[in-house]
Amino acid sequence: MARIRIAATTEIAEGKTITFSFTRDDRPQEGFVGRFKGKLFAYENTCRHIPLTLDYGDNRFFDSKGETLICQTHGAVYEPDTGLCTRGPCAGASLFALEIIEENGAVWFAEEPL
Repeated sequence: MARIRIAATTEIAEGKTITFSFTRDDRPQEGFVGRFKGKLFAYENTCRHIPLTLDYGDNRFFDSKGETLICQTHGAVYEPDTGLCTRGPCAGASLFALEIIEENGAVWFAEEPL
């Protein structure tokens, strides 16, 4: 199983996100990791309404107050700590969580075996 280094832990500040690429079922995917209330989270970068990225490739996932994640296309609102959509066209659905590992000052993602 390959591990992908996403970033140094210190690079993921409160209310900030970093995107990363990985492969699942031989298909390229994108994920993002962020920090909310001091805790790291990671999700697939796919809106649950229509399978488009939440951001426009600009690494902007949080709202202007840093309290929720927003799909820039549809306006769906997600809780950063749970991934649950609380408002918008996919209310009640959740983002697909990704398991990350914080180790030796870095954040890692373990790809599934090919």
